[in-house]
Amino acid sequence: MNSNTMMIKPITNKKEFEEASALIDSLVDADLIKNKADRQKALAVLEAVTILATEYEKKHFPVPNPDPIEAIKERMHQLNLTQKDVAPYFGGHNRVSEVLNRKRNLTLNMIKSLHQNLKIPADILLSAK
Repeated sequence: MNSNTMMIKPITNKKEFEEASALIDSLVDADLIKNKADRQKALAVLEAVTILATEYEKKHFPVPNPDPIEAIKERMHQLNLTQKDVAPYFGGHNRVSEVLNRKRNLTLNMIKSLHQNLKIPADILLSAK
């Protein structure tokens, strides 16, 4: 890589994205470069190209939000929580079961409580169908 002649520009197609990905792969260990000036240049290029590649990915390969009920179940699993443990966030034991079995919709109070207590992003919880 010759960072003195490199031109960084927006990524507009798949070929450019693949080239950027290859460049990122080649620079992933740039922090190990001995020469400080070369290391700083390589890290700056790595950061810039990573930002551009990330933006291209967001635009062309969007990742949909997970299902809110599946997100709740996954978070409960991660934290090793039972339905009894999370009942206060739903307003009672029966409501937990009804929501997790898709027999009752999430309310705004439930969403707020789940977001605050389980740290599930509100935009995921609000995407309930």
